[in-house]
Amino acid sequence: MTSRSDDHAAAIAKVRERARRQEMREAGYHEARILLLIDKFTTAKKGLDGLTKLAKLDFLLRYPAMLDRLLAEDDIHWPQGAQPTASERLAVESRMTRYKYGPWDQRYYSILGSLAARGLITYSGANRAEFRVTADGAIAATALTVTDEWAVVAQRIALLKRHFNKSGTALKTLIYDRLPDAVDRPLRTEI
Repeated sequence: MTSRSDDHAAAIAKVRERARRQEMREAGYHEARILLLIDKFTTAKKGLDGLTKLAKLDFLLRYPAMLDRLLAEDDIHWPQGAQPTASERLAVESRMTRYKYGPWDQRYYSILGSLAARGLITYSGANRAEFRVTADGAIAATALTVTDEWAVVAQRIALLKRHFNKSGTALKTLIYDRLPDAVDRPLRTEI
Protein backbone atom coordinates (compact mmCIF):
# COMPACT_ATOMS: atom_id res chain seq x y z
CA MET A 1 0.00 0.00 0.00
CA THR A 2 1.37 3.43 -0.95
CA SER A 3 1.24 6.49 1.21
CA ARG A 4 -0.31 9.80 0.24
CA SER A 5 3.15 11.34 0.01
CA ASP A 6 4.22 8.60 -2.45
CA ASP A 7 1.11 9.27 -4.55
CA HIS A 8 1.80 12.99 -4.43
CA ALA A 9 5.44 12.51 -5.46
CA ALA A 10 4.39 10.24 -8.34
CA ALA A 11 1.83 12.81 -9.52
CA ILE A 12 4.44 15.58 -9.44
CA ALA A 13 6.91 13.43 -11.38
CA LYS A 14 4.23 12.71 -14.00
CA VAL A 15 3.40 16.40 -14.42
CA ARG A 16 7.10 17.30 -14.73
CA GLU A 17 7.67 14.60 -17.35
CA ARG A 18 4.67 15.80 -19.37
CA ALA A 19 5.97 19.40 -19.18
CA ARG A 20 9.45 18.28 -20.28
CA ARG A 21 8.02 16.44 -23.32
CA GLN A 22 5.92 19.49 -24.25
CA GLU A 23 8.98 21.75 -23.93
CA MET A 24 10.97 19.43 -26.22
CA ARG A 25 8.19 19.51 -28.86
CA GLU A 26 8.08 23.31 -28.64
CA ALA A 27 11.87 23.56 -28.90
CA GLY A 28 11.78 21.64 -32.18
CA TYR A 29 9.09 23.95 -33.51
CA HIS A 30 11.04 27.10 -32.60
CA GLU A 31 14.28 25.68 -33.98
CA ALA A 32 12.61 24.88 -37.31
CA ARG A 33 11.17 28.39 -37.62
CA ILE A 34 14.50 30.05 -36.79
CA LEU A 35 16.35 27.72 -39.19
CA LEU A 36 13.96 28.73 -41.98
CA LEU A 37 14.52 32.43 -41.22
CA ILE A 38 18.31 32.09 -41.24
CA ASP A 39 18.19 29.96 -44.39
CA LYS A 40 16.14 32.50 -46.34
CA PHE A 41 18.37 35.40 -45.27
CA THR A 42 21.65 33.59 -46.02
CA THR A 43 23.21 34.44 -49.36
CA ALA A 44 26.57 33.52 -50.85
CA LYS A 45 28.07 36.71 -49.40
CA LYS A 46 26.10 37.37 -46.23
CA GLY A 47 24.04 35.83 -43.45
CA LEU A 48 21.29 37.17 -41.22
CA ASP A 49 22.96 40.08 -39.47
CA GLY A 50 22.40 40.30 -35.72
CA LEU A 51 20.11 39.15 -32.94
CA THR A 52 18.04 42.31 -33.14
CA LYS A 53 17.19 41.66 -36.79
CA LEU A 54 16.46 38.01 -36.06
CA ALA A 55 14.15 38.90 -33.16
CA LYS A 56 12.23 41.55 -35.10
CA LEU A 57 11.74 39.34 -38.16
CA ASP A 58 10.67 36.49 -35.88
CA PHE A 59 8.20 38.83 -34.18
CA LEU A 60 6.58 39.71 -37.50
CA LEU A 61 6.50 36.02 -38.42
CA ARG A 62 4.93 34.94 -35.12
CA TYR A 63 2.44 37.83 -35.02
CA PRO A 64 0.94 37.78 -38.53
CA ALA A 65 -1.76 40.28 -37.50
CA MET A 66 1.00 42.82 -36.80
CA LEU A 67 2.68 42.04 -40.12
CA ASP A 68 -0.70 42.41 -41.80
CA ARG A 69 -1.00 45.96 -40.44
CA LEU A 70 2.41 46.91 -41.84
CA LEU A 71 1.62 45.37 -45.21
CA ALA A 72 -1.74 47.14 -45.43
CA GLU A 73 -0.17 50.52 -44.60
CA ASP A 74 2.34 50.01 -47.43
CA ASP A 75 -0.29 48.59 -49.82
CA ILE A 76 1.58 45.28 -50.01
CA HIS A 77 -0.47 42.13 -50.52
CA TRP A 78 0.07 38.70 -49.07
CA PRO A 79 1.15 35.95 -51.46
CA GLN A 80 -1.71 33.62 -52.34
CA GLY A 81 -2.22 31.15 -49.51
CA ALA A 82 0.02 32.96 -47.01
CA GLN A 83 -2.62 35.27 -45.55
CA PRO A 84 -3.25 34.91 -41.82
CA THR A 85 -6.22 32.72 -40.92
CA ALA A 86 -9.06 34.05 -38.79
CA SER A 87 -7.63 32.27 -35.74
CA GLU A 88 -4.14 33.69 -36.40
CA ARG A 89 -5.59 37.18 -36.45
CA LEU A 90 -7.01 36.62 -32.96
CA ALA A 91 -4.26 34.56 -31.31
CA VAL A 92 -0.50 34.32 -31.21
CA GLU A 93 1.29 31.04 -31.89
CA SER A 94 3.94 31.69 -29.26
CA ARG A 95 4.16 34.76 -27.07
CA MET A 96 7.15 37.06 -26.98
CA THR A 97 8.25 39.44 -24.24
CA ARG A 98 8.66 43.20 -24.37
CA TYR A 99 12.34 43.77 -23.69
CA LYS A 100 14.78 46.69 -24.02
CA TYR A 101 14.65 46.90 -27.81
CA GLY A 102 11.16 45.58 -28.41
CA PRO A 103 9.90 42.01 -28.84
CA TRP A 104 12.22 39.28 -27.57
CA ASP A 105 12.17 35.59 -26.71
CA GLN A 106 14.57 34.33 -24.04
CA ARG A 107 14.84 31.02 -25.91
CA TYR A 108 16.91 32.52 -28.77
CA TYR A 109 20.24 31.63 -27.16
CA SER A 110 19.32 27.98 -26.59
CA ILE A 111 17.67 27.70 -30.03
CA LEU A 112 20.71 29.14 -31.81
CA GLY A 113 23.08 27.06 -29.72
CA SER A 114 21.16 23.90 -30.54
CA LEU A 115 21.13 24.67 -34.28
CA ALA A 116 24.87 25.43 -34.23
CA ALA A 117 25.69 22.32 -32.19
CA ARG A 118 23.90 20.16 -34.76
CA GLY A 119 25.82 21.80 -37.60
CA LEU A 120 22.76 23.49 -39.14
CA ILE A 121 23.96 27.08 -38.71
CA THR A 122 27.15 28.95 -37.94
CA TYR A 123 27.56 32.31 -36.32
CA SER A 124 30.42 34.73 -36.13
CA GLY A 125 31.16 38.32 -35.34
CA ALA A 126 32.56 40.17 -32.38
CA ASN A 127 30.08 42.98 -31.79
CA ARG A 128 27.13 41.67 -33.78
CA ALA A 129 26.55 38.06 -34.66
CA GLU A 130 25.98 37.02 -38.23
CA PHE A 131 24.01 33.78 -38.61
CA ARG A 132 24.51 31.62 -41.69
CA VAL A 133 22.91 28.36 -42.67
CA THR A 134 25.31 25.47 -43.37
CA ALA A 135 24.95 23.02 -46.26
CA ASP A 136 23.24 20.56 -43.90
CA GLY A 137 21.03 23.36 -42.58
CA ALA A 138 20.02 24.32 -46.13
CA ILE A 139 19.05 20.70 -46.85
CA ALA A 140 16.99 20.55 -43.64
CA ALA A 141 15.33 23.90 -44.43
CA THR A 142 14.45 22.77 -47.95
CA ALA A 143 12.93 19.58 -46.57
CA LEU A 144 10.82 21.64 -44.14
CA THR A 145 9.55 24.09 -46.75
CA VAL A 146 7.92 21.35 -48.83
CA THR A 147 5.81 20.10 -45.93
CA ASP A 148 2.26 21.36 -45.46
CA GLU A 149 3.10 22.51 -41.92
CA TRP A 150 5.97 24.78 -42.99
CA ALA A 151 5.10 25.85 -46.56
CA VAL A 152 3.05 28.87 -45.41
CA VAL A 153 5.77 29.89 -42.96
CA ALA A 154 8.32 29.70 -45.79
CA GLN A 155 6.09 31.92 -47.97
CA ARG A 156 5.81 34.44 -45.15
CA ILE A 157 9.58 34.46 -44.65
CA ALA A 158 10.04 35.14 -48.38
CA LEU A 159 7.63 38.08 -47.97
CA LEU A 160 9.67 39.36 -45.02
CA LYS A 161 12.87 39.13 -47.04
CA ARG A 162 11.34 40.94 -49.99
CA HIS A 163 9.84 43.84 -48.00
CA PHE A 164 11.55 43.94 -44.60
CA ASN A 165 15.19 43.04 -45.27
CA LYS A 166 16.44 45.97 -43.23
CA SER A 167 18.92 46.32 -40.40
CA GLY A 168 17.90 45.28 -36.92
CA THR A 169 17.84 48.92 -35.85
CA ALA A 170 15.61 49.89 -38.80
CA LEU A 171 13.21 47.04 -37.99
CA LYS A 172 13.17 48.05 -34.31
CA THR A 173 12.34 51.63 -35.28
CA LEU A 174 9.65 50.44 -37.69
CA ILE A 175 7.99 48.38 -34.95
CA TYR A 176 8.23 51.22 -32.41
CA ASP A 177 6.84 53.80 -34.85
CA ARG A 178 4.13 51.79 -36.59
CA LEU A 179 3.17 49.14 -34.04
CA PRO A 180 3.27 51.09 -30.77
CA ASP A 181 0.79 48.75 -29.08
CA ALA A 182 3.43 46.01 -29.32
CA VAL A 183 5.97 48.00 -27.31
CA ASP A 184 3.92 50.44 -25.19
CA ARG A 185 4.06 48.20 -22.14
CA PRO A 186 6.40 47.63 -19.21
CA LEU A 187 9.62 45.70 -19.77
CA ARG A 188 9.40 41.91 -19.46
CA THR A 189 5.65 41.73 -20.04
CA GLU A 190 4.08 39.50 -22.66
CA ILE A 191 3.07 41.00 -25.97
